Amino acid sequence: MVGKSAEVMTAGLADSSATHSGYAGPATDTEKTLSEVLAGIVRVERVSVVSNFFDDLGADSLVMTHFCARVRKRGGLPPVSMRDIYRHPTVRDLAAALGDAAPAPVEPPAPEPVEATEPAGTLQYVLCGTLQLLCFLGALYLGAVVSTLGFEWVWAGPSLLESYLRAVQFGGALFVGMCTLPILAKWLLIGRWKPQRIRVWSLAYVRFWLVKTLVRANPLLLFVGGRSPTSATSPLYALYLRALGAKIGRGVAIFSRAVPVCTDLLTIGEGTVIRKASSVTCYRAHAGQIQTGPVTLGKDVFVGEATVLDIETSMGDGAQLGHSSTLHAGQAVPEGERWHGSPAQRTEVDYADLAPARCGALRRAAYATGQVLTALVIVLPLAFGFLGILLDETPRSGFLDATPMAFTSWTFYYNALVLSSVFFFGSVLLGFLVVVTVPRVLNLAITPDKVYRLYGIHYWLHRTIAFLTNRNFFMTLFGDSSYIVYYLRCIGYDLSRIEQTGSNFGTMVLHETPFQVSVGSGTMVADGLSVINADFSNTSFRVSRASIGPHNFLGNHIAYPAQSRTGENCLLATKVLVPLDGQVRKDHGLLGSPSFPIPRSVERDSRFDHLKSGDGLRRGLAAKNRYNLRTMGVFLLVRWVHFVGIMLLGLALADFYGQFGPEAVAVELLASLLFTMTYFILLERAVARFRALRPQFCSIYQPYFWWHERFWKLVIPGFDLMFSGTPFKNIISRLLGVRIGRRVFDDGCAMPERTLVAIGDDCTLNAGSVIQCHSQEDGSFKSDRSTIGAGCTLGIGALVHYGVTVGDGVVLAPGSFVMKGEDIPRYARWGGNPAREIRDSVGAALVRRT
Repeated sequence: MVGKSAEVMTAGLADSSATHSGYAGPATDTEKTLSEVLAGIVRVERVSVVSNFFDDLGADSLVMTHFCARVRKRGGLPPVSMRDIYRHPTVRDLAAALGDAAPAPVEPPAPEPVEATEPAGTLQYVLCGTLQLLCFLGALYLGAVVSTLGFEWVWAGPSLLESYLRAVQFGGALFVGMCTLPILAKWLLIGRWKPQRIRVWSLAYVRFWLVKTLVRANPLLLFVGGRSPTSATSPLYALYLRALGAKIGRGVAIFSRAVPVCTDLLTIGEGTVIRKASSVTCYRAHAGQIQTGPVTLGKDVFVGEATVLDIETSMGDGAQLGHSSTLHAGQAVPEGERWHGSPAQRTEVDYADLAPARCGALRRAAYATGQVLTALVIVLPLAFGFLGILLDETPRSGFLDATPMAFTSWTFYYNALVLSSVFFFGSVLLGFLVVVTVPRVLNLAITPDKVYRLYGIHYWLHRTIAFLTNRNFFMTLFGDSSYIVYYLRCIGYDLSRIEQTGSNFGTMVLHETPFQVSVGSGTMVADGLSVINADFSNTSFRVSRASIGPHNFLGNHIAYPAQSRTGENCLLATKVLVPLDGQVRKDHGLLGSPSFPIPRSVERDSRFDHLKSGDGLRRGLAAKNRYNLRTMGVFLLVRWVHFVGIMLLGLALADFYGQFGPEAVAVELLASLLFTMTYFILLERAVARFRALRPQFCSIYQPYFWWHERFWKLVIPGFDLMFSGTPFKNIISRLLGVRIGRRVFDDGCAMPERTLVAIGDDCTLNAGSVIQCHSQEDGSFKSDRSTIGAGCTLGIGALVHYGVTVGDGVVLAPGSFVMKGEDIPRYARWGGNPAREIRDSVGAALVRRT
């Protein structure tokens, strides 16, 4: 089946009940229409109206998604969603449900209509990119001048003690300057943020982009985790947001790395907790505009992990928003109520059940002071010392020496290779030893289910454990192979009952602590799992065991809490809201947010079962392990070659430093960036032999899937996100094979299989959106092309699955999940998880240009 498109996957479906003795014909016009459409989809002459779509007809979610799209195009019937399909899995039940006058689910209040605007012209687009490039080059040169002069002054000290004191002084001045610059830039360039619309690629947008970039580059953010995916917060973060104009109450704990940009529009009451991976930015990109708007959170509010709060949303005092949930524009959670889902709706689930602890202002001040002193007195001087040893003692390095190096000498390259090999492979080995040993020692002081105060020694220990054991390098190295099981065991996972499948975990698995995670036998996890096994209030935290049952399959981008009510043999679909209430779910699947039951598997999913047991499994697993081992070697080689290139550029700088000074440093930094871009772009295209990927349907024990796992390991490592919001992001995407139109605004969209993606002119892609053209489903792998029409908007955190066609001018609401195979008509407005059409009186005005 390798190489088959999703369009022909309907071939080979189980015989429909049209051939069974229990055939029942349609009794109404609606039943007749639905049965005719379904018969055409599954390619049979007729379909019994009492046949189960999945059990009797052998259809799966992809087939039924095509059915829903065909019904919408047929006309004369209400739109059918996948939620309707799963709740009413026969033609008769579905027709009855469509005919009932049941009230529709409550939709979020419709925002005000957006006046249509013409897209920015090419001249504006080029001018904006030019100004952004000049800003970047200016910052690069300024950084080179300041750092070079400071380094020379530090190492000009007459003694080691004097150099240390100078390092503390210079580091302190640099730290204060870099922390102050974003605040000054915000107040000088913007003043106070107000609700407004800023045309993308305009001069006003350049100011917005510059302030956003500076605000999110503040070194203060390193104290709240920086780019680390762990839960971390600091009292300094609240002070920083207040300096930017946000109204932040006392005792607020913000664990999210998504820094608010339009801070004057943000209000957070005292005692509020915002968990990691939550988006509360007070702006969104929509139809070629940046729209800013208020977000208001009352006192003692709880915002769960992996949530999105759109502009013009609010939560009253004591309100809660659960994990994997979204507040659409205009939604307001009343005081004391608990909501979850996408869009959010009321629930009785308590997401904030952790008791508070004593944590006064003195404790917070002491913790913040300790963070700053550690950086100034220890970290920065050590960095200067390490750099000095590297630059002055390494043979032929001479970074700051005026003596030229002989580039034509083989000795120069030999020394560079030896030095880079020692540094790279030594760092990998040392890092691995640290990751598997130090956290185990630190964990001896942490007792499960015990409540500890924030901003103390136990919090520091917990944060250090999470930081060390969530290293992306090792997860990428070992992930998507049998060896990830051994690595996770080494760092603390309880996998004693695991059954090796060769693909138990992907390359992106996060946790709060690895020592409180257990996974049952036969379970497989796709990329993007975040295990929430630590609870936080604004004053305390607690670690608890999170257990994933046996024979489960977890899709992409799942936040899995320790309180999960899922047991054995469950399918958790992509972006599902894992339930925390009710009976423990067994032997079925869950889809959506809030989640609802779906079949655990269907007949079509079993076509590769002969490869998952017996001799087929043993042979396939052994061959896969050998291939994956070679892939790991290729991964290390590729990263080492990149490291060698960067080191050669650094060593070569000595020839020019004496003549050009800081300018040579700036050129070297720019050359390193260009080399990195060129290297990984060529690498990704070369792995695919400079050809586009093709749609696939195969087993994980077939060679194509092993190659695709290698492709994932070697693709560009996410650095292209630094160009988000600039035309250069589109240039990189085009070089990587995306069929992308003109003047696309990409604020940080991820595309794992870029050559399977097509994006039309003037599209707007928000931060955190994903176009994912593949899916791993138990023991099978599927991929297909996805097309985004011209003028579309993908909301913050929206995910578009494989085989999807999005018509021109479509708007996808924040947090949406467009299921595989969907065909969204032009100028529609869709939202939710799974996504469906959002009908309101101004829907057309939101998306249609006049």
